[in-house]
Amino acid sequence: MKDLREGVCRAADGLRDEIVELTRELVRIPTVNPPGENYADCARFLGRHFVELGLEAEYHVAEGRPEHTEAHPRLNVIGVRRGAGGGPTVHLNGHFDVAPAGGGWSVDPFGGLVRDGRVWGRGTCDMKGGLAAAVYAIEALRRAGVRLAGTVEVSGTVDEESGGQAGVAWLAQSGRLAKDRVDYAIIPEPLNVDRICTGHRGVWWFEVETRGRIAHGSMPYLGVSAIDHLGAVLEAVRTELQPELAKRTTRMPVVPAGSGRATLNVNTISGGQAGQAVQTPCVADRAMAIFDRRYLVEEAYEDAKAEVVALLERVRSRVPGFDYALNDRMLVYPTETPAGSPLVAALQRGIREVLGREAAIVASPGSYDQKHFDRIGGVPHCVAYGPGVLELAHQPDEWVAIDDLVASTKVMALAILDLAGPRHGG
Repeated sequence: MKDLREGVCRAADGLRDEIVELTRELVRIPTVNPPGENYADCARFLGRHFVELGLEAEYHVAEGRPEHTEAHPRLNVIGVRRGAGGGPTVHLNGHFDVAPAGGGWSVDPFGGLVRDGRVWGRGTCDMKGGLAAAVYAIEALRRAGVRLAGTVEVSGTVDEESGGQAGVAWLAQSGRLAKDRVDYAIIPEPLNVDRICTGHRGVWWFEVETRGRIAHGSMPYLGVSAIDHLGAVLEAVRTELQPELAKRTTRMPVVPAGSGRATLNVNTISGGQAGQAVQTPCVADRAMAIFDRRYLVEEAYEDAKAEVVALLERVRSRVPGFDYALNDRMLVYPTETPAGSPLVAALQRGIREVLGREAAIVASPGSYDQKHFDRIGGVPHCVAYGPGVLELAHQPDEWVAIDDLVASTKVMALAILDLAGPRHGG
């Protein structure tokens, strides 16, 4: 078995240039989300590449999802290598949508530049580099002559950056990425090449709308300013709720350490005539803020919501004429890989062999598609593991180290070998 594992690692070393080239080619397809540009082109490109590597290619259109439109179709692709039988299915999943490039770049964000031992560009870290490593983890096993008992799959999916509803969530709801067809799932998100991520906190996005009464701006005392009332909410959040949340920490090993606390961020504020080209002198009769509450596995969504309602009611008691509406925008429950998971053990062994050190077990500061494998698909044995520096995600001059691409390819290939098992004599 030792010789077999060494042969897989040698095969991955020999694939170095191909891993880099696939990363570059993926970066050059600007799959920017929103709105979801070039998804079909990227899915078809990946599907062709899967076939070239001897995989079966499946295409899955997210029919029925509101995100799926003629202008921006939501097309997912899965590559399959069937085993000899008698083994589990290991699924490697990577999203190919990327955040907008934004400004501040010193290189072309969609150029796929190779320089200084790195591939540069939007998505190299989050997570087209990880997707390329996943593809070639499967190929390294083939090049090493390994015939698995179990089946191995790799998918390129859409919309993770906006919640994954037309990607992994849709595939899980349809039964394709669910417990009857998948036993273990690895998502090569950029949590660093020597760390295994076993879950994330919960997410509750909610909207608070304050309602006032319009009046002429020269006689504001005849109206009620919704903006003033929203200001009272923001001040209460800052002075009453945020300090309380900062005291709460989780047992989950969230990185960076500051994200191991319960947090509340204001994502958006608008009110009055915001966005209108021509202004008129009016008291704002409406204002709105969207909040991002990250809650701990030790907390319950219902309690987090009750806490916000209590705060809003306290504001109502202090501010004459205060009127509000509270609306949910998005809810994600916390998720954790089961203790003692064979998937974690397999990756730990691979990291130890490839990198010569013990893996760190961490939890993610933000959510990712593990929530859908777990909560919808019923696949609890899911982790994030892949190349890339977490803090580079969504940053200008994003990059991934080529050595890390190759190392993570080896680790994933060895984990597949442990989990799906070589055919007897293979």
